[in-house]
Parts: sequence; structure tokens; C-alpha cells
Amino acid sequence: MKTTAFTSPLYPICSSLSPHRHPPVQPLLPPKPPAASPPLRLSLSNRRRFDSVLRVSVEQEVGFVEFSPDPSEAERFDFDGSCSDADLKLPPSAALEVKELDELPEQWRRSKIAWLCKELPAQKSSTLVRILNAQRKWLQQEDITYVAVHCMRIRQHETGFKVYKWMLSQPKFGFDFALATKLADYMGKDRKYLKCREIFDGIIKQGRVPTESTFHILIIAYLSSSDQGCLQEACSIYNRMIQSGGYRPPLSLHNALFRALVSCPGGTAKLYLKQAEFIFHNVVTSGLEVHKDVYGGLIWLHSYQDAIDKDRIVGLRKEMKRAGFQEGNDVLLSVLRACSRDGDVEEAERVWAKLENSENGIPSQAFIYKMEAYAKVGDPMKSLEIFREMKKTPGSVNTVAYHKIIEILSKAQELELAESHMSEFKASGLKPLMPSYIDMLTMYFSLELHDKLDSTFTECLEKCRPNRTVYNIYLDSLLETGNISKAEETFDLMLATGTIGVNLRSCNGMLNAYISAEDYTKAEKLYDLMCEKKFVVEPELIDKLEYVLTLVKKAVKKPVSPKLTKDQREILVGLILGGLRIESDEEKKNHAILFEFNENKLTHLILKRYLYNQFHEWLLPSSRVSDMDDDIPQRFFTIAHSFFGFYADQFRPNGRPTIPKLIDRWLSPFVLAYWYMFGGHRSPAGDIMLKVKGDPDGVLKIIKVLKARSLECKVKRKGRVFWIGFLGNNSTWFWELVEPYVLEEVRSLLKPCQENNTSDSVAQNSSLNFSENASDDSDTD
Repeated sequence: MKTTAFTSPLYPICSSLSPHRHPPVQPLLPPKPPAASPPLRLSLSNRRRFDSVLRVSVEQEVGFVEFSPDPSEAERFDFDGSCSDADLKLPPSAALEVKELDELPEQWRRSKIAWLCKELPAQKSSTLVRILNAQRKWLQQEDITYVAVHCMRIRQHETGFKVYKWMLSQPKFGFDFALATKLADYMGKDRKYLKCREIFDGIIKQGRVPTESTFHILIIAYLSSSDQGCLQEACSIYNRMIQSGGYRPPLSLHNALFRALVSCPGGTAKLYLKQAEFIFHNVVTSGLEVHKDVYGGLIWLHSYQDAIDKDRIVGLRKEMKRAGFQEGNDVLLSVLRACSRDGDVEEAERVWAKLENSENGIPSQAFIYKMEAYAKVGDPMKSLEIFREMKKTPGSVNTVAYHKIIEILSKAQELELAESHMSEFKASGLKPLMPSYIDMLTMYFSLELHDKLDSTFTECLEKCRPNRTVYNIYLDSLLETGNISKAEETFDLMLATGTIGVNLRSCNGMLNAYISAEDYTKAEKLYDLMCEKKFVVEPELIDKLEYVLTLVKKAVKKPVSPKLTKDQREILVGLILGGLRIESDEEKKNHAILFEFNENKLTHLILKRYLYNQFHEWLLPSSRVSDMDDDIPQRFFTIAHSFFGFYADQFRPNGRPTIPKLIDRWLSPFVLAYWYMFGGHRSPAGDIMLKVKGDPDGVLKIIKVLKARSLECKVKRKGRVFWIGFLGNNSTWFWELVEPYVLEEVRSLLKPCQENNTSDSVAQNSSLNFSENASDDSDTD
């Protein structure tokens, strides 16, 4: 039997089989093709070059940026692109061989297959499945394989994927490893990493090992995406490629993954140290050339660890020297950073001498690391001397330097020096001031200078956006001085302000004060609040609390399973509409919520604190921060729980975003407010836009609900992403509906501009070109 391998150039397809034609009125009844219709020949089009996707692009919206508690944690390693920008020569994939269409003996079969090849690419998923279901009585394995291959040949990979999934759902068709491999490779090259991964997992479930090309392409597909979690998945596939598949990746793939690891900010990248060491080990054991920046990147990662491995850093520097590489400023800075964390002033001085002799001079970070190293060994005056030396270098003193010297002087309780530098910092106009205010307040509390603490707290509120750490220090000061009435007033203010909130530390402090003052009624009420928020009473207060509760014949409550409150349920609906992610286990029984925020949007930074407080009892222990730490991470997970199954079933029934059928019952002003805060946007012209993913029918339901509330809107579609826009006066009416439920701290950021609320001006200035109908039907993962 004559077969054609799926590797030859594309044979021209006749215009009568164009996939872009409209479907017939009765798609389930295939017509007979003309007798003179030319036969289809199976071949593969020359794919456009798989260009380099090694650079991990991070596309973020332009917005507001708040301070990072440790700016050095945000530094990135500058990896030389030349070592991994070489063309990725993909390993050969499995050959896929199928029959020629004209080799089939039956004319009717050839006609029906040709009709399927023509019609399926133009159909939606549901229609495609109905068409194939109607033909399954006569379809054989080689027939449906040909259809899938034809879709790939004409670059309709999405259609080929749908046909492949339909094949898997039919018991009479066997698993085709070559077809799955070829389709996975194309989905990966098209950056459809979710679909590529689905095929990849299916191959493994069949007891087969994916080819080297599939591993390779899937890793690159993950690295080409800026979505959260893709880097971790790329690392997982890389490890399985070596450990389970037994493959030896090329040097370009090693370098691509390594560069992605060190392209993260230092505070995040330090978590990938073991993975980076594993890549380095594989490069060395494979006899491949180790690039200079791989040595530098490893030293950089080690310098961010909480426990510095000095021996490993020394070993890497020796290996780097043996390889003939000179230590550049980036490596010396990494070593100096490690010295600052470990308090190794001798090595710091040796590195400092090398930096002084370098052509580029001493960077500002080096001064800060050296200051920190001497502070670590208890010599704050030497740190102050370094800071004064730094001031002599034009342009060297920046916000980070002031933060560091004030932190050092405050911890050393050098009162006058700390105050003078704080005054100098405020006069310089540099910002943010908040970290230094926290250091000053902590010093005043330790020195029992409560009057100065009070005045500094008031000044801080005038100059900075308040946070819970500042309020907690002030609350501790009030309790320490016995000013319970003022402490109670402050506590109530924290509780009422959603973006500040109370935590375990503040609640236990107030509870201890009430019990000590024998105000048992307030102690009981506060205890009920702590039970509601799932806060644990400190062990030393348990005995006192039991005595208080016996007076009112109440027992200490045991921890109970959490339940979602009405507000929490509505918040989740609004956030999921705005793009909140739901993670499910393999059996789809337990589901977790992933809260993920854009650090460049001020609304997200404010909303992050409020949502963290709202869902505190649901968070994973690893996602919770200590009571002494006010730095809420940019992403945190809830525990996996069946309670979240309702939201997964309604909004992600098949792992894809869907608008529920009952959305009209849930779209309250409260839900709309959280949708706007999390997934909305106010344009410069004053328009309000809401982003949502789903199907057109679901979006139409939302629009009907909005119109029932007299809210006219326009829709712009991009694939499965829809932008619902309220233009002109409609933005004002939408705002009046949701304003009571929008957090007070973000109202000024989201309120539409009054002066631009005319339909004509908005139509000209709107940042999106809205239309009622979608014109772009592209799909994305």
C-alpha cells in the first residue's frame, strides 16, 4: 500500500475546498462532490520558521507603582542573550504516514472526506462535534486521521485539535501516537501551551513517552508566555524530559530555561536555586560549554538566599576562573550582596577594592551592601561613614540608600543621628517615606518615647498612605501607656478601614487590655470577632479568657470548618468575572482560588490588602504573612476545598472561562463593584471598561441584565476576551450604581471624569474602538 509521510511540501489546494466558505444550511448531509473534482494529496506545508521565543516577555499595564519593602529584591540579573539566541534546532519528530485520498477504493468515501475537510474548519466546536457524530457510522481510523492531518496542513491547528479530541472520545478509534505528537508540536509552536500540554498528558496516560521534540517545544511554549505559573511548568517538563524521558536537551534549551529563571526579580528568583543548580549540573555532565553568565547567574541566585552558602560561591568563582572568565561588576556585586547578608566584612573589603579598580567605578548598590555588612557585625558608625562617602559621589544617594542608613541607625538606637537623617530624607523630596517611618516608630517604641511616636505617627498619616504595620505600632504604644480609650478608637478605625484591617496581633493586644481592665463585656465581643475571623487566642490569654467566659456561662469555642459568608460569595463572583483564576485537582473534586494582582496598578495594590483580610482564614499557610510583616505577596492561594466547586462548575466547567446561565441572578451592584475594581479600567477619556472572558451568548446575557438597569454599553471582542464599555453619560450612571460598594481608597482612581462625559468626545477619545459585533474570532489559551 502506497503511503505518504507527513513531511513533504504543500500541494496546492483547489479553491472549491477553501476552509473560509460559509457552512451549508444542512451541514449534517454531505453533498456529492463533482465528478471532475481533483483529488486531495496529503502533504505538509512549509512551516514558517519557528523564531526564537527565549525572551520571556512581561507585558504589564501602565499604572501606579508603590514601594517594595526591599528594593534590592526586585533587581534582575542581566543575562547575555547571545548565549541562547541561537536558532533552536528542534529534534526530529515521529513521522506520520497516511494514505493518499485517491487511494481509497470508494468514491463516496473520498467525497465525504473531502467535504469534511472543506466544512469543519469553518464550524464552531459544537457544530463540528455534531457533524462528526453524524458521520461516525462510516468513519474509519484512517479517514478521521486524514481529516486531522488536512487541518494541520492548511494551518487550521485549532480545528485539528478539535477533531483529535473527538477521536479520543470514540471507543472504536485507537490511540495514534504519531498524530498526537505532530499535533502537540504544532500547538506548542503556535504558543497554545495549554492544548499542547493536554495532548502531552494524554500521551503519558497511554503509557507512552513523548518524543524529544514534544518535550522541547512544550518547554519553549511555556517560556514564551508571561502567564503566572508557566515558568514552574517549564521547569517541571524539563526535569521530566531528563529524568523520565532520558533525553539530553541541547545547550540552547538549557540556556533558555536558565535565563528565564534569572530574569525574575531576585526575591522571586531565589526560590529557583535548586532548579538552576540542576540545569548547571546537566550542562556540565553533558560535556557542553558553560556560558559566563551561567556562572554569574548562579552566584547571583546564591547571593539572595537567606542562608548564604559561602563554600559554593567560592567554588563557582574558582570554576569561572579556570574557564578563563573574568569577574565582571555583576559578579562582584553578587558576592558583595552575599557578604552583606552574612556579615563577612573582610571579603566585602576585598571585593570593594576590585570594584574601585574597575573601569565602570563603584555602583550605588555596592555602597548599600557594604553598609549592611558592617551593620551586621554591629558597627553602625562604619555604615554611616560609608553613607557619607557615598554622598560625595554625585547621583549615588537615592531612596534605597536613605532607607538603609535610617534602618541601620534606628536598629542601633542612635536617636539623634536617625532623626537628623530622617529630616534630611524628607527635605530631599525622595519617596517613598513609609519604610523609614516604620523604622523610626519602632525605635521610639523600643526607647519608650511615646510622645515622639505619637507625633511621628500623625506626620506619617499626613505624608504617606497608611498601612497596618504603622497602625499596629501606634496601637501597641497606646496600650503600653494605658490609653485604652484611644486604643479602642484606633482599633475601631482599623477594623472599619478595609485596606488596613486588624490582625492576630492587634486583636490579642486589645483582648489582653480589656481583660486586664476587667471590661469583660468588650472582651467577650472582641472574642466573638476573633472567632468570626478565625483568629487564635494567644496561649497566655487562654486561662484569663476562660475565667471571663465562665462569668457569662460561655465556653471557649473550638475551631470549626470555615464557611463562605454572603459578602465573600458575592466578592468571588465579581472577581471571577474580572479574571480570578480557579485551580482544580486532577479529579475535579477540590478547587482552590488563586488571587493574583498586577503590581503596577494602584487599585490592585489597595484591593490586595482588603481581599487578604477578607479571605484570611481560607488561605494556605504558605500564603499567610506573619503579624509583624505587612508585605502582602502579589499572589496567594486559598486551601483546596469543595466549597469552591460551585464556582468551578459555573464559571470553569471544562477548564475554560464560561458565563453561567444564571448570571442574571448574581449580577448585583455589589458584584459589579468588585468586577470593576479587579478587572475593570477607566480610560483617560473617563469611560469605564469591564474585561470578561467567555462565550458570546454569556456576554449577551450580561448585556441584557445591564440594559435592564438602564445601562447602555458597547462591546469589543478579542478572541475569548470581551471588553464591555460604558461610554459618555453611561459611565456616570454605572458609577452611581456601584459607588456605594467600591472601596473608599480607590474611588478617586475609578471615578469617571465628569468633564468628558459627552458621547461625541468619548467616541473620539476612547482608548478602545467599541462595536456591537465582534470581528476578531481568534482564540488564545
